[in-house]
Amino acid sequence: MSKLNPQQQAAVKAIDHPLLVLAGAGSGKTRVITEKIAYLVKQGLPARHIAAVTFTNKAAREMKNRVSKLLDNNQQRGLRVSTFHSLGLDILRAESKTLGYKAGITLFDEQDKYTLLRNLISHGAKDCDIDNIDSYSRQIGQWKNAFVTPEQSIAIAAATEYPAAHLYVDYTRSLKAYNAVDFDDLILLPVLLFQQHPAILEKWQNKIRYLLVDEYQDTNITQYQLVRLIAGNLGRFTVVGDDDQSIYAWRGAQPENLAQLQKDYARLQVIKLEQNYRSTGRILKVANQLIANNPHAFEKRLWSELGYGDPLRVLSHKDEQIEAQQIVSEIIHHKFKTGSNYQDYAILYRGNHQSRLFEKGLRENNIPYFISGSTSFFAYSEIKDILGYLRLFVNQDDDAAFLRVINTPKREIGPSTLEKLGAYANERHISLFAASTEFGLSQKLSEKAMHRLEKFRDWVIDTADRIDRGDTFAVIEQFIDQIGYSQHLQEESKTKESADRKLKNVYELVEWLRRIADKETDGQKPLAEIVAKIMLMDIMERNQEDEASDQVSLMTLHAAKGLEFPHVFLIGIEENILPHQNSIETDNIEEERRLAYVGITRAQRTCTFSYCTHRKRYGEVAECEPSRFLSELPADDLEWVNKKQLDPEVIKERGKASLAHLKTMLS
Repeated sequence: MSKLNPQQQAAVKAIDHPLLVLAGAGSGKTRVITEKIAYLVKQGLPARHIAAVTFTNKAAREMKNRVSKLLDNNQQRGLRVSTFHSLGLDILRAESKTLGYKAGITLFDEQDKYTLLRNLISHGAKDCDIDNIDSYSRQIGQWKNAFVTPEQSIAIAAATEYPAAHLYVDYTRSLKAYNAVDFDDLILLPVLLFQQHPAILEKWQNKIRYLLVDEYQDTNITQYQLVRLIAGNLGRFTVVGDDDQSIYAWRGAQPENLAQLQKDYARLQVIKLEQNYRSTGRILKVANQLIANNPHAFEKRLWSELGYGDPLRVLSHKDEQIEAQQIVSEIIHHKFKTGSNYQDYAILYRGNHQSRLFEKGLRENNIPYFISGSTSFFAYSEIKDILGYLRLFVNQDDDAAFLRVINTPKREIGPSTLEKLGAYANERHISLFAASTEFGLSQKLSEKAMHRLEKFRDWVIDTADRIDRGDTFAVIEQFIDQIGYSQHLQEESKTKESADRKLKNVYELVEWLRRIADKETDGQKPLAEIVAKIMLMDIMERNQEDEASDQVSLMTLHAAKGLEFPHVFLIGIEENILPHQNSIETDNIEEERRLAYVGITRAQRTCTFSYCTHRKRYGEVAECEPSRFLSELPADDLEWVNKKQLDPEVIKERGKASLAHLKTMLS
């Protein structure tokens, strides 16, 4: 506590009022939350009655880790530190019976959601067009995040949204029949549960007697309802957020939730954290001046004791090829001059497509780099399909796996059959596969539907048996041929090359599984253990970005939030890129300005802006204008590099850096 500044200390000790902590970038908000958890425990509130929620597993792990340094094992027993969605899942699992679900609720990912929606549309969902599936999926997610139920969506839908509203109703009914929920339900269903069952709400309010919320500006309407219900009328909460870093409107985030707290809690206390521990004073001055152009419910100005620092540089380039070459050259030169590490540099951009030329430039110069958010091998649909089959072979009660593979490739087992199967399984409190083996199901289905289901069921049992008794990997390769998966990929892919690439991925997966089996117990390892191991690899791969290694970071501005780097390059600072063309057309410049603010405040010591005068778009070279945001920055704190002649000494020094780098590459 003695190491906290006065505002941080005040935020930790304020426990008698609902509290909003306005925490500017780099102001130590995670520290405030973790210190407050320790303070509450030491004030006599058992850890089992405290919950802290955030938005990412990484942030939750970081919080848990910090708390463990402040409290011993006994003191932190029962403490809940998790994401919003993990908390929601815990509530649903504990209260599944009241909600009409059986135990072991299945969680649908985006791919599962698409498959179900596609099935519903293919089998005659009212007025729906299969080509609009992206739009329907997004709209259903937006309704759930805005706390709109299926019934309400029918009442409020405009003419263009009406098909999506009907599909929302069918989709919700099918999910329930499968004993499944999707990601957005993890917040929506607990809120509905608490509203409809006051006794259950009271039980959870007694469990969670103090709630701490991180990144509060990213909450949507439904998440705000969940916070209000758990915290109760007394407002036993601390929420920490920064309206200037709210950059997720596209997924329902409402920075207005900060101001809403003042309306809902008359006793709300507001404490501002304005001292920044990350950046130099000049970087903060530039960021402050930029964001001052947005309207604010709460005013704040970041400041720092880390010195004033260097001017922020602005580079202009003839085109995107030269931009990439120049930025790579800048990194080589700066690293040589300062003795920095590659991990000290980040190249940040508005859209993923902007990374390609930078990757090429870094590769050509043998500079290691890491792209945040690149697609995991396990995220490919063909990998999920084959793993779905393997999961079903080793555990026939895996409903998510069953639903993933039942019509991949198509077996003419429609949504109506699956809905009746799901309802029967729910009624009997058994898995979908187990339900398909029961005589009672034949009373619910047509003879043709029953026959198709039995054929699939018998094939799964036979294949699982042969995998168990025979040459596991020979059987796996046989089943991939048996189901005609290669033909399925040809039909589903836009090009033959794409289908071939996907099939190659499938056989790469099989080889990988074989290597895992061969490494241990001479190939005698049961498939169940191998599948468990590869699912764990998936989790490990998702956490790859947590591993520190000496690489230049390439990432979008959205992905960079919460991170910091000594040296930051913000590229493509042009009209129609940042701010984005869609935002200009829809007059939503404020969020784009917040995105630029987030980018600038990632920088600890130096920040460089880069733009092009010409850029290729849709095969044509178009003229570009520098972003309006550059004109909003304080001129005295910018250095427009290309507007003045480079000093001969600087040119000589850069030549030395390039030569040294070339020697390193050759050696």
